[in-house]
Formats: sequence, C-alpha cells, structure tokens
Amino acid sequence: MKVLFAAAESTPFIKTGGLADVIGALPKELFSSGVDVRVILPKYRGIAQQYRDAMTHIGEVYVHLGWRRQYCGIERIIHEGIPIYFIDNEYYFGRDNVYGYMDDGERFSFFNKAVLQVMRELDFQADVLHCHDWHTAMIPLLLEAHYRDDPFYANMNTVFTIHNLLYQGIFPYDMLNDLLGLDNRYYLGVEYYGNASFMKAGIRYSDHVTTVSPTYAKEIQTAHYGYGLEGLLTSLGDKLSGIINGIDATSYNPANDPYIYSNYDTNLDEKIENKIALQKELHLPVAPKIPLISMVTRLVDSKGLDLLIRTLDELLYYDEVQVVILGTGDAYYEQWFREAAKRYPNKLSAQIIFSEGLSRKCYAASDIFLMPSKFEPCGISQLLALRYGSIPVVRETGGLNDTVHAYNEFTGEGNGFTFGAFNAHDMMHTIRRAVSFYHQPEHWRQITNNAFSGDYSWNVSAREYIDIYERVIGE
Repeated sequence: MKVLFAAAESTPFIKTGGLADVIGALPKELFSSGVDVRVILPKYRGIAQQYRDAMTHIGEVYVHLGWRRQYCGIERIIHEGIPIYFIDNEYYFGRDNVYGYMDDGERFSFFNKAVLQVMRELDFQADVLHCHDWHTAMIPLLLEAHYRDDPFYANMNTVFTIHNLLYQGIFPYDMLNDLLGLDNRYYLGVEYYGNASFMKAGIRYSDHVTTVSPTYAKEIQTAHYGYGLEGLLTSLGDKLSGIINGIDATSYNPANDPYIYSNYDTNLDEKIENKIALQKELHLPVAPKIPLISMVTRLVDSKGLDLLIRTLDELLYYDEVQVVILGTGDAYYEQWFREAAKRYPNKLSAQIIFSEGLSRKCYAASDIFLMPSKFEPCGISQLLALRYGSIPVVRETGGLNDTVHAYNEFTGEGNGFTFGAFNAHDMMHTIRRAVSFYHQPEHWRQITNNAFSGDYSWNVSAREYIDIYERVIGE
C-alpha cells in the first residue's frame, strides 16, 4: 500500500501546533506496519539548518497558477526510514512565519497544485493521498477536476483529515478560477457565504473524511461546532470517522527524556525531583508537598483562558498551590498573565515563550495539568501529561472527553478530573477536587498508576487508518 501524506507542517522540521506532531508520528507507525508512506511539505525558511543541509535536490518542475509560472524545486530527506519531500519556492515559503500572510490562499494553492504535479516527477503512484487540514484541502478537488483522465492518477484515492474545523482557509471565490483553473461547475462544492472554503472542498471531494477524536466527529455535525459545514458533514454518514490521535511514545518518555531534570518511570518520589528543580529554575519557593498545576498552551480564546482569568486570583489567594503557565498567543492574555505573576510571585510563574524543553519539564514537574478548553478537537497536551504522570483537569469536549476519564474514588477507576459546562466555578470546583485527592496519597497513587498504565501511542489509531485506506482502495 502506497500512501502520500500532504501537510503544511511536521515535526521535527517545522511546528506551530498539534498538526505537526501528528504528521511527525503517524507515518512512522504506518511505516512500521508495512505501509510505503511518504510525506510532502513546503520548504520553509524556518526549517533548522541541520535539516536543510541534509536535503538532496532531486528535481524541479514549473507550476502554473493561472498566468503565473512558478518554480518548484523538489528536495528530499530520508528521516527514520521515511522519504520526506520538500517543495522549494522562495517566493512563497522563504518567509519568517508559516502562516498569517495576505497571500496564504495563493501560497497554498501553489502547494496543492505542486503536490499533484510532483508525484509524477517522483514516479510515486500513491494508492491514497492523505491530506491534512485546509492547507491541502484543494488536492482532492484538483484531482477530480484536472487529473482523472490521466492513467497515472486514475486510481488514486483521497482521505482528508480535519484537525480543527475553525480554520477553514476562506478566500475570495474568484481565486479558484484565477489560480486553480476551476470553473463554476464546482461552485456548490466550495462556496461559503460568497467566498471559497478550502476546508469545504476537502470534505466534499474526498473519498473519506476523518477527524481527530470520536467526540469531535459528533460535535462538528452540530451548529455550535460545525461553523456552517454541519449539514455537509452530517450528510457523509459512515464516510466520516473520528480517530483519536496518539503521541510519539518513544520520544515522550519520562524514563529517558533528555529534556527533563531527572528521569523516572512510575516512581513519584523520582518525579518530585523534577518539581523541585523546576521550582528552583522558575524562582518559585521550593515546596515539594504543595501541588504544582501547569498549563502548556497557546494563549488564545479557545483554550478556556477566560475561565482561568475569572478564578485565578481566588485560587492563588486562598489555596496552597503553585501554578506555571507556558505559552504564547494573544497579546491580551500574555499581558494578563505577566501582571498576575507580579501579583503572586511566590505562587505563579508566567513563561510567555515557546520552549520544547521547558514544556517537557512542566509535564514532568507538575502534579496537575489544566486544560479547560472551549473546544478541543483532540488535544495532545493531555496525552503528554498522562504519559508523564501529571493528572489532567479538563472540560468534557472533543478529544479531552475521549481520553480523560473522571476519577471514581469508590472503584479506583479514572485517570483525571473533568467538568462539563463552560463555567469558571465548575472548573474551580474540579481543580479543588483534584487538589483534595493529591493530599490523599493512596488515592493519588491510584490515579497516577492509571495514568502511567495507559497506551497513548499510535498503535491502535494507525490500524484504524489502515482500515480506512483499505476501504477506499476497495471501493
């Protein structure tokens, strides 16, 4: 089985969010299961020099975007046995950031066309094109519109994965003809309130659509989470699947993680060494018996930060806890947490930075991990927290609902603490419930054992993807 992953980012090359973690980990699990899997990405300026130096130039083509004729270089790395291809074009990708430019529609239109054109140059006749999020969502439509009569592409199938429906890639409708040569026959498949939605095209023209958790698959079929596409998604029936993400359990392993202060397996006494070291590094009072709560997150509205803002002063004033916030995002939230840290210098550390190393130290050092998200398609952070024995407190939405189960003190089941309503004091009550069990060693040992014993790898999910590939190939 030959599968080509097309995506906008992937670890370890370039990362802005959880999409990169998926593209970095899932192909490795598929490869170990015998799939001939390859990955294609844009060659961004931000890719580390060590990877740029390792790239081999293997060819070039020219891609037509309407009247534009754009150079497309093809670079390759073999990474952990998997061929990774990079689309080289300095005009579109030689920039400081990955997204956020006024011409993102043109940049990723180029990438979508380049992926299909480059496949012939590589002589890689994929059975399945697996496209991820809006940045690659026009590939299934372009395949249907321009390539189906070509024997090289005639039997290719498409799977499209929605990582976050909020970001749809909405651009002026006229761009479809100007850049992609698509006429009004495809109007209903892409139109979104007078504009064109790349995401809608990916959903409409793919052979199968997946999203990143079973709960999120149900949520996006409702008006609240569907952002105008709920009718289309509901119409898919069994061609829509929710498959929970995994993590790279080899890389994220407290027993040998090189980033953390002290390695451990399931020994909480060894884990505490990480708490003490983080308290010292962040200039918090060294207090191994005080529960340490962490958040590693983008500082944006969807992460439920407004709930924390409404209750943090109360929590820090009345409760014996310490809190560490790590992340960057909206200027309002960044400034609010900086000022809060000044009010409570002995209880709150606000690290308004992006740091892979410090994030792992937070997972290893904290006792409780907070994720009060408004919505969370899957979530990676709660899985990493569980892997490191940091007990999640989460809202019951999306993948959080599928992976974190409320602790039952009577049966000993459950690996975290949950609340349902998007309500600040429901969250506060749940945090205090978690803290109360932290001070009961026999219960805390049970909860952490449950967390450590979970399988958060890609093993099961990769098998589900292979089943979907086999289904679309057989149809």
